[in-house]
Amino acid sequence: MQKLMGQLMNCYIDVDSLEDEDYVQVSQNRIRCSMTSLINWYESVTKKTDSETLSKKRTSSSRHWQSPPVVVIFKDMESFTTKVLQDFIVISSQHIRELPLVLIFGIATSPMIIHNLLPHSVSSLLCIELFQSLSCKEHLSTIIDKLLLTTQFPFKLGEKVLQVLINIFLYHDFSVQNFIKGFQLCIVEHFYSQPLSVLCCQLVDAKKRINYLSHDQCENIRRLPSFRRMTYKTIILCLHVFTSSLPKYPLGKQIRELHCACLENRVWETEEYESSIQLARMLNKSDLVTMLQQCVEIFVSSSGNEFDKTVEKLKDFLTQFQKLEEAFQEQDVSVSSQKELQKKTDLYHLQKTLLELKESRRSKKLTKFEMLRFEVVDYIDSLVRNYLVPADHKTLHEIVYFNTASVLREHLNAAPRIALHTALNNPYCYLKNQALKSGGGSISNKAPDICIVYKLHLECGRLINLVDWLEVC
Repeated sequence: MQKLMGQLMNCYIDVDSLEDEDYVQVSQNRIRCSMTSLINWYESVTKKTDSETLSKKRTSSSRHWQSPPVVVIFKDMESFTTKVLQDFIVISSQHIRELPLVLIFGIATSPMIIHNLLPHSVSSLLCIELFQSLSCKEHLSTIIDKLLLTTQFPFKLGEKVLQVLINIFLYHDFSVQNFIKGFQLCIVEHFYSQPLSVLCCQLVDAKKRINYLSHDQCENIRRLPSFRRMTYKTIILCLHVFTSSLPKYPLGKQIRELHCACLENRVWETEEYESSIQLARMLNKSDLVTMLQQCVEIFVSSSGNEFDKTVEKLKDFLTQFQKLEEAFQEQDVSVSSQKELQKKTDLYHLQKTLLELKESRRSKKLTKFEMLRFEVVDYIDSLVRNYLVPADHKTLHEIVYFNTASVLREHLNAAPRIALHTALNNPYCYLKNQALKSGGGSISNKAPDICIVYKLHLECGRLINLVDWLEVC
């Protein structure tokens, strides 16, 4: 109730200090936490609104309300104390006429948790309606698209670093917020540890900062393709159009999987890419035309005129497809061959039949559609080989790519026991106090023994602060 009233009435309440009894008592005296205070506030607010306008916006579920309800969001319903939540619902239901409330419960597990946390006498007071927001995977794909696959934001993540963040997301918490915090940590580490990160900025600012670099550095930066243009996103989106609908998804269904594969090494040298090319060469006419149309839209929407010839080439492919009348000429052969395979079930005849089919396909002349399909796939393959070069193969990629995955694991996948052992044996590792530093890397003879102090700190952390105690020593 105190937090609710503080947010509704714009009163400042320090949530972290609510455990302090004196502070709570003062806050309660100031705000007077009660339903009467809430009702009075609600009446004063609703009087200022136009009742005629509100009556037009009322939904069928709130026809008995003369004013709009107050919406209260419980971000994580499972984390609330059950008794407190039950009391809040019961008390609110008794004043529903004076203070209409809509409660939104954020549920991480299953909607059935409502009936597990609330008895029937309490849940019967609620008019429950279920709705679902977008999945966290879709939000993650949007973040990767807006931050990592864009030319507006120069900072990038290396393959190993991005894989660490995605693995934590997929196998630990499914938290988009934690992914963003990890991304922010990468930014801090990159600009703190990489001197050349001063050039990781917008092109206009980078040109100004180049004046302070040496002649050799300026020559290297001038030759760097990634500073003149960013064609990576356009090509990878086009490749994703072709690979995201293939059977078994050799290069992944999500674009983040394809992005990681391209960052790791030359994607065209992998078995997954070769499998994707083979499957793409078996696409039917309608799917291939649809994919080409999507690629044309991607290239047209890209900035600059670098892909003008590419757009013309793709449109020429579409024109040729429109002129084709017969797409497949092997349908009758494939049907008859399937019937033969069904009749001959023994191993000898089966092998013989398969060999005959293989030889017939080799000797058979390709149709116009098949030749055009091979030409389209080969053209897309050439674009991939020219533009999707791995990040670590580019000159001065250290400027914009953060690749120190070990530092990221140390912060996000911390091992408390190892960190505690290091802190007790070598406090200088964390405190950077010269009095604790020794030539061999271990604690010096003059350095204080903090093991006993640490045990006292565990008993009462407020009285024994390790950092202050070491400073005094």
